[in-house]
Amino acid sequence: MSRFQFVADHAATYEVKRLCQLLEVQRSSYYVWLQAAPARAERAAADAALARRIRVLHQGDNTLGAPRVTAELNDGVEPQDRVNRKRVARVMRLEHIVGYVKKRRVITTRPEPSREDVPDLLQRDFTAQAPNMKYVGDITYLPLADGSNWYLATVIDCYSRRLVGWAIADHMRTELVEDALKAAAAQHGSLAGAIFHSDHGSVYTSKDYAKLCRRLQVTPSMGAVGSSADNALAEAFNATFKREVLQDRHSWCDHLSPNTYEATTTTATLATAA
Repeated sequence: MSRFQFVADHAATYEVKRLCQLLEVQRSSYYVWLQAAPARAERAAADAALARRIRVLHQGDNTLGAPRVTAELNDGVEPQDRVNRKRVARVMRLEHIVGYVKKRRVITTRPEPSREDVPDLLQRDFTAQAPNMKYVGDITYLPLADGSNWYLATVIDCYSRRLVGWAIADHMRTELVEDALKAAAAQHGSLAGAIFHSDHGSVYTSKDYAKLCRRLQVTPSMGAVGSSADNALAEAFNATFKREVLQDRHSWCDHLSPNTYEATTTTATLATAA
């Protein structure tokens, strides 16, 4: 309880002046606080209503954190009625509403001592000027109910964070990455001239993988051994995929789907060029 609230609670019994002296607060400050009471009550009511809306969303999907909750609340809403993400985060924190966080338990990166040196062509710059220029990828495990794992290989376009190619199998052999890259090539027609960035997993350092890159005319790129930050975009996708069960929005794309982002931005670019 604040000292001002204590004064307000006992003002009917004791003089306000005496209470303020005992609590060492300015009487003028107390009256300013008292005059602001209706506004505080209004804010508290608004926060309570917002908390109820957040709980409804969270009951539907308990993986949602403040950014995704904010995007859902603002979807299709007029600008003047939108809520601020900081306010959503504050209300969620006060109401103890948190998104689901899954800890990683399986190590999928196993460097080979005999690998060939491949330069880091991205240097942690996970942006691109257009689609089909720079890609990142990784392999992550997908736990099954029987205790075993399947493995997912991804190919993500740095321009829109779109998952352009992927493959799932019960192994981590080179064919898994090959299928993912072929799927990406089929999506864009060709990957010729593009950069594909990965970590130093044994699959990505194999001779078969090097041959595949040459065949697809893809330039391989790799970060430092043991540095997840050098492939942070792919790592973040894996974490989000398993935590949020393939939600269809991305913070990078201003919470639009990658397809919508690509269609909107490329159309705008063409219109500007014309």
